Amino acid sequence: MNGSTETPDNPSTLWKSVGGRNWVESQRLIDHLFKPIEGLLAKAVECQSPQRVLDIGCGTGGTTRAISRYTRSEGQATGVDISEVMIEAARQAMKKNGAEKAGAEFICADAQTFDFGESQYDMLVSRFGIMFFEDPIKAFQNLRRAAAKDAPGLFVAWRSPQENPFMTAAARAAKSMVTLPQQAPDAPGQFAFADAKRVESILDSAGWNHISIEPLDFECTFPESKLVGYFTRLGPLGRVFPDLDEKTQARLITVVRDAFEPFVFGDTVKFNAACWQIKARA
Repeated sequence: MNGSTETPDNPSTLWKSVGGRNWVESQRLIDHLFKPIEGLLAKAVECQSPQRVLDIGCGTGGTTRAISRYTRSEGQATGVDISEVMIEAARQAMKKNGAEKAGAEFICADAQTFDFGESQYDMLVSRFGIMFFEDPIKAFQNLRRAAAKDAPGLFVAWRSPQENPFMTAAARAAKSMVTLPQQAPDAPGQFAFADAKRVESILDSAGWNHISIEPLDFECTFPESKLVGYFTRLGPLGRVFPDLDEKTQARLITVVRDAFEPFVFGDTVKFNAACWQIKARA
């Protein structure tokens, strides 16, 4: 992010490099996994019928394109993400969907510091895109400035690692074999918004009102045939896996695959996504 140190484990560097590339390679699987959240956000946009919506941390743009269908006539959904490779994938996907082309646009920028202009958006949403800000209070102040007065925000973030054992299984299994990136509880990253009281304090300090944070659980499923590709591309293991020698990679695949056995049911992987549904008004 702007003003941050460019280190391999810094979120800005990660999403611009291996993290972003791996996400693009896995975009179909990710969009399939999180389809329930896409539906939740799209339904909320449909109910509000805003003119302009901002999708924060839009990744490869699937959610942005989905919500763009529910803006008012001649409205637009804008997706913003810090990763050039993911924004390029989003733009390429948009070109393949001509009917949606007029309803969505994408910006490659850091939403913490980017000048969106004042009161530009009637609604703000995010699917797992708000946990990576270096300075979350500053980020939500900037987003509030971009929002119209009383504009609703609907954001989905992960709860704690303990409530999401599937998401931490690979790292737990691999930690005795390789050194993996570590994340402090409140540092930018997947579980940075695990503490609901901290999230409420961030939004309150940034000037947001009518804050509501409620648990949101949903079942995720995907084919077992995709499991090895999942844990070797995504998460902490995905960051280091490509640089390991073939022998270590083979051992890791065996050990980590065994750790996921509790989540495998025949040819299907199933797990619960334990999230927060965060609502507020600018």
